[in-house]
Amino acid sequence: MSEPMAPPEPAASQPDSTRTGPGRLLVAIYALFALSASARAGVQIATKFSHAPVAYLLSAFAAVVYILATVTLAVGSPTARRIAVLSCSVELAGVLAVGTWSLADPATFPDATVWSSYGSGYGFVPLVLPVFGLLWLRRWTRRPKPRRTTVASAEDAGEAAGGGVAHGESGAPGRGAEDVVADGRT
Repeated sequence: MSEPMAPPEPAASQPDSTRTGPGRLLVAIYALFALSASARAGVQIATKFSHAPVAYLLSAFAAVVYILATVTLAVGSPTARRIAVLSCSVELAGVLAVGTWSLADPATFPDATVWSSYGSGYGFVPLVLPVFGLLWLRRWTRRPKPRRTTVASAEDAGEAAGGGVAHGESGAPGRGAEDVVADGRT
């Protein structure tokens, strides 16, 4: 008599999410930057926008990028990971562009942005954060996908279980291909 099929045990593989392990720290840092950049831009725009409009609008843009990166990294689905790659790429390009612009034309930036001078006001974290984000996301996109096999018939099950069971050969004592299909064991 066949025994009920037990659920397969999970393989000792990597988790399916970007929010595990070092990814948790990455999401937390992005969340911190999303909060701080949003608060900074909000206060600057509300209280002294005419003083440095370019810098304050760039801070607001940085805040939106950080929020998008935080959410997509936390979600971790394949679509979210694609959006996270885009947001980290935009962030890196922004840090490099604004960093260079702020050094080349300091008059445009009477007040600093998150990305001014390549994020020097934040310990250069804005410069290295998108690099780590892209590396982390690359790890998840290059991961090998688990291979699954589908058994189409009792004959295929016999061959997968050790060959020949469906053809009347002995794969296991007293068991035929039907038993292999029923409980998934040989």
